[in-house]
This record gives sequence, structure tokens and C-alpha cells, in this order.
Amino acid sequence: MSVTPEQVGAGVGEREVDPATVGPLEGGLERAIAAQVRAYRVDAGASVGEMAVRVGISKAMLSKIENAQTSCSLTTLSRLAAGLGVPVTALFRGVDVEREAVFIPSGHGAQIVRRGSRHGHRYELLGPLRGPHQRMEAVVVTLTEASEVFPLFQHPGTELLYVLDGAMVYGHGEASYTMRPGDALQLDGEGAHGPQQLLELPVRFLSVTAHGEHAAGQSG
Repeated sequence: MSVTPEQVGAGVGEREVDPATVGPLEGGLERAIAAQVRAYRVDAGASVGEMAVRVGISKAMLSKIENAQTSCSLTTLSRLAAGLGVPVTALFRGVDVEREAVFIPSGHGAQIVRRGSRHGHRYELLGPLRGPHQRMEAVVVTLTEASEVFPLFQHPGTELLYVLDGAMVYGHGEASYTMRPGDALQLDGEGAHGPQQLLELPVRFLSVTAHGEHAAGQSG
């Protein structure tokens, strides 16, 4: 049994398509792989023939892959990734998978109630993603009244505060930080934290909490 050059390097499960009889592939996976392989090859400054030699497949096979005219086997994908010097997952970027996104126009974030809401503390939620991708929560906090009540917060994860307007003294554990517009504070959410003194009203800051694998907690 003879082996054609096009079959050299084809792994188990390789499926070649004859465009004359079948037409272009409709699946986004092949097109995504084709675009990534071509882009990485061009970035590497290698011709189709040079990259085919490096990968260990025929030039004709690589050409078919770059034109989305074949479905790659896992073996071929592994060889391609190794030859291009990228992880296998990089070859799947751009696959047509719907991803969730939430756009919140200025001033349209949901108002949420938390400790301090009765004392001039306003929390505007900036559209969190739902389900397994809810690893982060972003809130714009506005403090409009100089109050003696300053709630403390504790929660899993890491929190980043970025002051937009005003000035305040913010506490975390035993430490205190005077924060003005442009100042940022990243802290361990497990430590008790919250505003201690409002220096210039109104105070407005962005609070972004990364929860990781933990359940969403309260930030502030």
C-alpha cells in the first residue's frame, strides 16, 4: 500500500475534505485553528514548507490545515503546537463560542443595600457575570455623609480599591491609609476593612473583589 505525501504526518482520526465535492467546512473549529496556525507561522517568519518540516507533516497537509480543509487529529495538533512553540490551547482561540458580557451605562448600575446604606453609603453594582464565571464583583461606592457609623467588611478573596473623587482614611486590620483620587489599595478581604474617616466629601471609589473559587462575599 503506497502512502501519498499528503498522508505523511497525519495522525489517527485525521479527516481530509475534498472542497470540490464537499465545499468549505462549516464548523468554526477548523477555521479558528487555521487562522491561529497561519498567524503563528507568519510571526515565526517561516514558510509553509519550513514549518511543515519543523512540525513533521507534509507541506500539502499544513496548507490544508491553514485553509480549513481538514480536521486535525490530536496527534497533529500536538505536533503543530510544539513546532509553533505554543500551547495546544492557543490553537483554539477564536472558536465561535458565545461568551457572556454585561455592559452598564454610566449611572445605570443596580443599587444594592449593604451595611452603611442608611448612613450615606451608596453601592452601585457594575453588572456581575452570573454562574460559574462570577469570579469578580465590581462596585462603585459613594459616601455622601460624614457619619460616625463606618461598617467593617470581611470576605474571602482579594479586593482592589481605587479612589475616583474625594478623600478618606481607609483601614485594613491595624493599618490606616489616607487615600485621594488616583490612589489604590489592594488588600486581603479576610482582614477587617472599611472607611475610618471621610476627609473630603463626597468620596467615590471603585471596589473590585476577586473571589476565586470562593462564594461571593460582601465588599466595601
